[in-house]
Amino acid sequence: MADKPHYTGHRQRLRERFLAAGEKGLQDYELLELVLFRAIPRRDLKPLAKQLIDQFGSFSEVISAPVERLREVEGLGEAAVIELKIVQAASLKLSQARVLNRPVLRSWAKVVDYCTASMAYDTTEQFRVLFLDHKHALVADEVQQRGTVNHTPVYPREVVKRALDLGASAIVLVHNHPSGDPTPSRSDIDMTKEIEEAARALKIQVIDHLIIGRGSHVSLRQTGLI
Repeated sequence: MADKPHYTGHRQRLRERFLAAGEKGLQDYELLELVLFRAIPRRDLKPLAKQLIDQFGSFSEVISAPVERLREVEGLGEAAVIELKIVQAASLKLSQARVLNRPVLRSWAKVVDYCTASMAYDTTEQFRVLFLDHKHALVADEVQQRGTVNHTPVYPREVVKRALDLGASAIVLVHNHPSGDPTPSRSDIDMTKEIEEAARALKIQVIDHLIIGRGSHVSLRQTGLI
């Protein structure tokens, strides 16, 4: 009988390490290998996993990369791309479940984690609103607008109208900066104040405006900008 390929034992050892220590016991490329095992059953995946990390930057950035860019990677077939996007979808679902119907202010770190997972690695700007009830529990999370790499048109009246439709008492504004730098621009601040003014007239509270970057975020409330 021919010897088993060398990567067979490696796969088993990697699975055992993951079961023993979880994701903290693995490097990013090793976690990627685990994800890709099912899609690519007969191949040494360490070189491909390391290439993906080198190209995109981290495990999170790999699974969040646009499908079109992943398809350009040599050796990464359609089945593997699907596996990566399934992991991303599962991550978003888990993050969302941790904040949905729960008081936002008591789980603020989880809210930031969810927004980061949802938006940090988008290549275009998006503006979303978290709608809260009178107890500040999250009742809806909606992307209101999508824009270009550095601009998203936002219409304060539409934001407030949607809050009224949902019976929301408060809102959290969130948008991402595809550049990765969450520093607020003058237009970010001015737009927030316009929404605050429109919302105040209808007794809707603007809790905060979060700007999501890659690995960091800025709260306009905490920085005193609103």
